[in-house]
Parts: sequence; C-alpha cells; structure tokens
Amino acid sequence: MADTLVPTEPQPAKAEFVLTGRSPDVLTCIANLSNDEVFTPPELARRMLDDVAMAWAQANGGKNIWSDKTVRFLDPFTKSGVFLREIASRLVEGLKDEIPDLQDRVNHILTEQVFGIAITQITAYIARRSLYCSKFANGPHSIVTDFSEGDGYGKSDGHIWFKRMEHVWEGATEWKYVVDSTTRKRIRVPTNGRCRYCGAAQTTLDRGNERESHAYAFIHTDNIQGKLGDIFGKDMKFDVIVGNPPYQLSDGGFAASATPVYHKFIEQAITLDPRFLVMVTPSRWFVGGRGLDAFRKSMLANKHVRAITDFIVEKDAFPGVNINGGVNFFLYDRTWNGECSVRTVAPGGAWGQPVERALDEFDVLVRRNEAVGILRKVRSKHEATFARRVLPQRPFGFRTNFHGATKARA
Repeated sequence: MADTLVPTEPQPAKAEFVLTGRSPDVLTCIANLSNDEVFTPPELARRMLDDVAMAWAQANGGKNIWSDKTVRFLDPFTKSGVFLREIASRLVEGLKDEIPDLQDRVNHILTEQVFGIAITQITAYIARRSLYCSKFANGPHSIVTDFSEGDGYGKSDGHIWFKRMEHVWEGATEWKYVVDSTTRKRIRVPTNGRCRYCGAAQTTLDRGNERESHAYAFIHTDNIQGKLGDIFGKDMKFDVIVGNPPYQLSDGGFAASATPVYHKFIEQAITLDPRFLVMVTPSRWFVGGRGLDAFRKSMLANKHVRAITDFIVEKDAFPGVNINGGVNFFLYDRTWNGECSVRTVAPGGAWGQPVERALDEFDVLVRRNEAVGILRKVRSKHEATFARRVLPQRPFGFRTNFHGATKARA
C-alpha cells in the first residue's frame, strides 16, 4: 500500500507572512478576471503545496523541501502570484538556519529559487506585488535588493516575466487584403484560421493590439526549454512546477462550447521533466470529450500520477466560481510508478479517505471511490450495457435541442 499523501484534515502551512486572524489575505478578495482565468484561493494553493512537501519528504528520508536552497520552483501561468508567494514564505521560514540573515535569505529565494510566467500584463503586475511587494522588482518598495536598475529580465520584471505573444494562424479558407504598415504594400492575410499551438479561432481572438491576445507564452513555442532559457537568461531546470492554468478559450459560443487548453499546459510542463508537477484543473477531462479524449487516455495510463484530489462541487475549492463538472488537483511525481491515491471532496467540503487504485482500470476516471467496487461487480457479469444504446448528445438516436414546433401543422 502506498503512503497517503494528504492528511485526513488538511493542515495549515506554518510559514512567515501568512495572514491570519483579523488580517484578511488580500488574495482572497480579488475578483476573477473571467471563468477562463480563475484566481486560486490561498488555502487551496497551500493544500497543493502540502502534497508536494509530503511527497518530497517521503522520497528524501524525511527532509524538508522548504529547507533546501537548491530547489527551483516555476509557476508558468501565474495570475495573482499566490503560489509564488506561498512558496517564498515557506522558504523564508525553512532556510533560517542555512541563511540566517533575512535580507540575504529573501534575495537568494527570489533570485535563485522562485520563477513565474504571467499570462497577461495585469496579472504580471499583480503577481509582482504579491511576491516582491512592488509593481517593479527593483522598485523602492521591493523586498529584493539584488535586482539591478533598468528594464527587462532580472531587473524591473524580476523573475516574473510577461511579453505579449501572438497566435500563429493556420488552415484559413477566407482572406482579406490590408496595407502593410512598414512597406505600405497590399498583402493578403487569413481571417478564419486556427492557432497552430492552442487551437484558438482567429475570428474570436485576432482582435488587434488594444486587447489581450491570450496567446500564452508557455504553450506557444516548439521549444519550451529554449524559451525558458531566453526568458530567464540561462539554462533552467525546475524541480517543481505548480499552478492553475487557463482553462479554455472562447470560440464565440456558450461557455460549454469553449475550446479547452489546460491539458496543453500539462503536456508542456511534463516535457520539462520536473521532479514534481502539481496543477488544478476542471475535472471534465475525467471523461474526455471536446478534444480531451487523447489527453484523458494518456493521463489514466500515466503511472507517475501519484495523487488526485477531486472536488465534486467546484465551489468547495473556488467559492463564487462556476466550473461545470467540479475541479481537481493532481500530483505528478517523476519517480513514482504505481497506483494513484484518489481522494474525493464531497459536496459541502468533507474530505474523504484516499484510496489507492489504478486509474486505467476503466476507460474513464470513476470519481467516487465507493462506486469502483459496484462497477467491478456489474462488469464481472459480462452483460451488455446501455453504453451501446445511449449517447450523451443524442440519447436513443434523438437530438436534444428540440423545443417544439414553431407553428401548428395544417
């Protein structure tokens, strides 16, 4: 039986700078930008980092990850900066003996251990204020003194990077002519393509420089390792990648029809070969659909997925946010090769006991641990199932969008 990663009752982190009591944490008060880009509540971020800390201790003879000055952390889609702030707070506490001087300790942590890539310009500013206590890493109010004067990497941006990216449109069937601003010549440009990297619809997100492109740097590249080297100025190897990626890109329709993108961030992060990867995502990938079938299959077969904590109701993790199908966070452990510890958080927030089981026992991830035994008994009969007769979109062969005749027939 594998070691249980998550305690029965999640324990609060014991770290400097964690606000408690009558002092509200400002990051619990920030409104989400949209349902596509959801800010992570500090308590959820702490629970995710608790999983990392326990897995690290189990793999390293009980050692404390927050007392290791060589471990590097990356949030490749930071928004509020909550993960980076929480990591830095724990390192400040854990490295007291190793680096006694507080300013030296803070400088080391924020220049050598904690890195982020923002998803928009505004989230870059928010994250820098969360981590450096300043809009600019080298500003007069910044808690870091090792960033030089000037602009660019390692200076005003610190280690929270943002640069506007553009989508790469392909597969267009419609075109228009415009005047090139440099050559003043008429050129033909596509109008209805899709992005090579994220699948975004050009008709929705090709909207000029005055609005966000949502072309996220982490997934808009063919060489992420080289990209990180360009961003941070040196060859980068990260031990822990953590965060809450953007979930979807609007295609102009209703939210349920939007194109999911969170799986692309997970796949990209795995290519970096981190020691641990922990992310929070919608739980819709458990059953696939909307381009997630291949991703679901690969995740269920991946023996490095060590733990999954699944919130049946999304509001138990993200109060005030609607995310159909609930949310989950998972822990990917590069050295793990076994069953996954699955824990369900029931409606209302009651944390169930984790159960070790193979994720690929069925072709979808069965959310309720207590349902697994029932399903095994049913399947042992080898009888025909309703799966051959019922479809989610056209049950019994009938469409579900019929609302009655518009006028009576003669």
